[in-house]
Amino acid sequence: MYNNHTMANLLSINQPKPKTDYSSNAKILVDTLVKLGVDSIFGYPGASVLSIYNELAKQNKIKHYLVRHEQAAVHAAEGYARINGAPGVVLVTSGPGFTNTITGIANAFADSTPLVVLAGDVAPANKHSKVFQKVDIISMTKSCCKKNYLLNYKDDIKDIIEKAFIEANSGSKGPVIVALPRNILEAEYTALHNKEQKEYKPLQDYSEDIHKLSKLINEAQRPLVLLGGGSLDAYYEIEQFISKIQTPVVSTLMGIGAYPSENSYYLGMIGLNGSQEANSAIKRCDLLISIGASLSDRTTCKKNQFAPNTKIVNININHLQNLFDLEIIADAKEFLSEFVKQSPHFEPKQKWLIETDEIKECPKEPECKSNCLHSSFVLKTLSDFTKYLEPVVVTDVGQHQMLTAQFFNFNKPRKFITSGGLGTMGFGLPASIGAYIANPDNLVLNITGDGSFQMNLQELATCREHNIPIKIIIMNNSYLGMVRELQEKIYNQRYQVEMINPDFTKIAEAYDLFAISVKTKEELIPALEKAIRHNGTAIVDVVIDSFENI
Repeated sequence: MYNNHTMANLLSINQPKPKTDYSSNAKILVDTLVKLGVDSIFGYPGASVLSIYNELAKQNKIKHYLVRHEQAAVHAAEGYARINGAPGVVLVTSGPGFTNTITGIANAFADSTPLVVLAGDVAPANKHSKVFQKVDIISMTKSCCKKNYLLNYKDDIKDIIEKAFIEANSGSKGPVIVALPRNILEAEYTALHNKEQKEYKPLQDYSEDIHKLSKLINEAQRPLVLLGGGSLDAYYEIEQFISKIQTPVVSTLMGIGAYPSENSYYLGMIGLNGSQEANSAIKRCDLLISIGASLSDRTTCKKNQFAPNTKIVNININHLQNLFDLEIIADAKEFLSEFVKQSPHFEPKQKWLIETDEIKECPKEPECKSNCLHSSFVLKTLSDFTKYLEPVVVTDVGQHQMLTAQFFNFNKPRKFITSGGLGTMGFGLPASIGAYIANPDNLVLNITGDGSFQMNLQELATCREHNIPIKIIIMNNSYLGMVRELQEKIYNQRYQVEMINPDFTKIAEAYDLFAISVKTKEELIPALEKAIRHNGTAIVDVVIDSFENI
């Protein structure tokens, strides 16, 4: 029998001495992230990426946030990126660690959110044999990311990481995946000096497009501007543009906040769950200037009935498949800046402005079928109560999402964060965490449904661990409300979405968090006051009518 001392001596025999000047690829990766200005990483460790975690532990520039599920890591990084404007960073291990991120990656791709996902992988030599936690990361993500890289020995890891960040945050933004085989991460770094020469990109001449657009605006009697998610970075230029052409404005769900909601020109959100005023303006206009909008089916509904007899101008960073009267492929900020400088003076279309003023109304609360609390009343109250704080509002997906878009006024960009293109339940809580970390000076409201909340409620542990003071408003109707509404209207009330919910206040108690339940109108304001004053995560569980429709 060996004692501990003898065993230690035996184990040390023939063991090579570690190099004192050794720099692994993992170390260079972390050094590169620091140089790129990364300050937060959302992740979940595992064996294949422990060399990276080891290097993270040696520095103090980047803070790692341990989530409780890898999907939540991606949503948190999305929330961070949507507030900060810089790519959110995710770090996960191989196999299921990576596959758990795919929903989040697809969500970021659909909403053009810049992310860099660092994924552990098995050694390339083992790819063709049965290996623990082996998945084909590159094949799995071809359809749901902007670009992916598989690191190999001929690559300079510093070069690959820099390229990933540039790719994620340029042009049409989106998620970029870097697959990192464990053996390469742990190997010694060698600078390969094989960087490509940067291409000189001359400034684009927009004179012809500006002339064509100016002509269309002058000829139109009822011009209308539509703002999509791709216009958020051009907030200042859009205000100048609208001021110059003096015409009404509508937005998609993702474009909310690109133009002040309380400005007299703004008519609201268009689409399947849009406002009557905005949809009416779309039908009546004779020129639609779409800026940064993808014109998805939720926006256009029946394409053959969308903006009938209307000339459409599309200003977008990408070419879309639709046929337009004028397509301007350009960065919205860059083009609008040049348009304002070069275009002539425009006379306002007074008859059209009077017409749109007449159809403009405050959002109506849906008809109440019971004496229960209704989400429309709750959200209107919440909007009025928090207006002076200018909160960041992060929603999940469902009835509460659409009513939030209607009842809140967003006068600045990056104040409304939601899952648009993919419609991902469970997005809200982790995205709220990322949104707060990106800017701790913001009050962050997570407006969610009882169904969505239970998709990722384990992230309450992340909130507790880091004392993240988001305020979670659960619209608790014991149904998947939007699905139930469709089953009521289309499928003869054949419901499969009634939910037996837990007591959310007791779940909060288990995580040592503040929570309060609300069942009457009289309880709502006092509960909101307590939650917002509370120095930490707070949950307001609002029991609402199960059969309210939007």
